[in-house]
Amino acid sequence: MSVRHALRAAEMLQTEGVSIEVVDPRTLFPLDEETILRSVRKTGRLVVVDEARTTCSAASEIAAIVAEKAFGALRAPVRRVTVSDVAIPYSPPLEKAVLPDEHSVIRAVRETMHAGGTR
Repeated sequence: MSVRHALRAAEMLQTEGVSIEVVDPRTLFPLDEETILRSVRKTGRLVVVDEARTTCSAASEIAAIVAEKAFGALRAPVRRVTVSDVAIPYSPPLEKAVLPDEHSVIRAVRETMHAGGTR
């Protein structure tokens, strides 16, 4: 679902003139680090979307890899769009409130663009 949210966010932001490169690593092991790092070096930014909790997630691992291997390429802090470190509620409206969606991705992209300028 995270890829769908990212693609929808990219479409919505495209109408505002913001171009987003969406990378779907498909697997965590092996992780296609080179594609992720190439994208960060190209864009200077990273927004990671993951339906897992913030702590000990794929988003955390990807953010750490980028910090270790491409820190100098970053123009803004890495943003993680994840579930807060809370239990996932059973109630559908509450579940919807904690899971990432295209609006939370858009918000994170905008914050990243403003944090690092629009270079």
